[in-house]
This record gives sequence, C-alpha cells and structure tokens, in this order.
Amino acid sequence: MAANCSATGCKTTVPPDLASESLCLLHFTVALEQDCAQLRREATLVVASRERNAEILLAVAERGEKLARVATSGIHLTDEMKARILNTFLTLMNFRENFDRAASRQATARIVR
Repeated sequence: MAANCSATGCKTTVPPDLASESLCLLHFTVALEQDCAQLRREATLVVASRERNAEILLAVAERGEKLARVATSGIHLTDEMKARILNTFLTLMNFRENFDRAASRQATARIVR
C-alpha cells in the first residue's frame, strides 16, 4: 500500500523509491535544495574535518542517485515537475562545485599556516 507524503497538508502519494524519505517527489526536491543551501553555508563558514566532508559528499551523492532513480522510474511527470527535477540536479552540481572550491581553499589555508 502506498503511503502519503509526510509534508504538512500534502496528500500526494510517495513513490516507492522515496518511501524511506516519506516525501513526495516535489517535497523531496524542495528538501534536497534546502539541504544543499544549508550545507553550502556550512562549507563556507566552517572548517570541517575530512570525515565530515566525506559524509556530506556521500549524503549528497546518495540523494542525487535516489532522485535519478525516481525521475527515470517511469512514473508520469508533468513538465513542471521535470523542470523542477532538472533544477534540483543543477543545484546538486553547483553545490558539488562550490563544495570542492571551499575544500580547496581550506586545504590551501592549512598549508599556508
């Protein structure tokens, strides 16, 4: 039996690949974009350990893979949802690029000290 999205007021069915998230595709993409924004701020403000950096990259990659599985699973997607998914992938790619730049700056700062 399909579950409904856990977001307040949302009655949309959760795709099987997002069952562990308990979110519909729309709310999953919104949450993923918000997480990227929060992690981007963390990466620029805090000197994180290598373990934390690896943890962040793994989490982002896993959620991106999950989004790809859902988007290509054959469920019907409106043009608006397709655009949102593509925008979320762009957000993930930009996050990774910014994260790598921040990590590079941190490594350079460690060497200079």
